Amino acid sequence: MSIKEGHFRGVDLNLMVTLTVLLRERSVSRAAARLHLGQPAVSGALARLREMFDDPLLVRTAHGMEPTERALELERRLLPALGEIEAALLQRRDFDPLTSDRTFVVGMPDWVELWLAPRILPSLSTCAPGVRLAIVPTDPFRGTEMLERNEMDLGIGPFAKGAAWRRERAWQTMGFRCVYGAAPLDACQILSLQDYLRFPHVLVSYRGAFDSTADTWLATQGQARDVRYSSARFASVPAILKGTAALATVPAVLADQWCATEGLRKLPCPVPMPDFTVTAVWSAARDNDAGLMWLANTFAGLAQDGVPAGI
Repeated sequence: MSIKEGHFRGVDLNLMVTLTVLLRERSVSRAAARLHLGQPAVSGALARLREMFDDPLLVRTAHGMEPTERALELERRLLPALGEIEAALLQRRDFDPLTSDRTFVVGMPDWVELWLAPRILPSLSTCAPGVRLAIVPTDPFRGTEMLERNEMDLGIGPFAKGAAWRRERAWQTMGFRCVYGAAPLDACQILSLQDYLRFPHVLVSYRGAFDSTADTWLATQGQARDVRYSSARFASVPAILKGTAALATVPAVLADQWCATEGLRKLPCPVPMPDFTVTAVWSAARDNDAGLMWLANTFAGLAQDGVPAGI
């Protein structure tokens, strides 16, 4: 691909970096801290950017600084381009896990961390003793946005199909199981739909909702379950179930793990729910990052080792 050199006269690449940080932080002071610059310098950069693009870019509202439509369009275009430039200039093709001291930021829902965490640290201690992982929360709704904003190097979870600049690698396809902790459900050798509707439910929702795919299907049958508790974290579910005769419908690998470690019991779910796929995602600009590719392969191996037969 050829470029027109004249188009870049007067364009300061550092200004583009400043713009992306401003749009991410939505605050001049926070952007200045992130860039290790003084606030007046970032304010001056914003003034130059506004003049360059003939647009306010960030406007003050009752809820803080908000980006204009032009700013959002620039962000969508600039982030992948800056990622490509960073990859070309800074990323090394070689990576030795035994000697590396890199820190990787990995985004995953809490249930994925609960599933993989028991194997992550022992594996790293053996094959990459100097590598550090910073695990940050994400979910199917925010994965692509977090990659766009460079808030994580790698995402692991049931993400929807993304943009062309996003790379994806499918790991495992799995279904759901019903888990419970209290004695009244022990009499159920097979969980019937009637039983499923008879007991209260604990639901995990990243958006604070009280319905999910199961409820959509139940509605088509003229039925509804009794969801009493909605949590944003899977980690709280075992403690809740141990104290009440309630059900939770969770990923199969988590059900197996909780039966082994938390003393819960599991049964097949009587509601037909589609399987889902756990996927690793990263920016295409990082394809030549040998360290990131090593990390993705390492996690893939851990996921394969951690899936029981029969799922």
